[in-house]
Amino acid sequence: MRRALALAALLLPITLGACGKQGALEPQAGRPAPQRGATQIRAATPQEMLQLDPQAVPQRVDDNQGPLPERGNDPFNLPPPRQ
Repeated sequence: MRRALALAALLLPITLGACGKQGALEPQAGRPAPQRGATQIRAATPQEMLQLDPQAVPQRVDDNQGPLPERGNDPFNLPPPRQ
């Protein structure tokens, strides 16, 4: 357990230091940019690749149905147990 905590403590600064990329996105040196798909007219730019489609981030739906109707004689509608 101590080894796992020590390893996590050592890796945390490395992990946090790598997530602050600032500036324009560019392909790595020596690697080509992604090719266009078969159905695309042109290759997508890095900014277009970063945009999520609507299915990945659905809009929140706030259609409240109002209060639920009271159920009649419900044998399972019990108060919480006392501690």
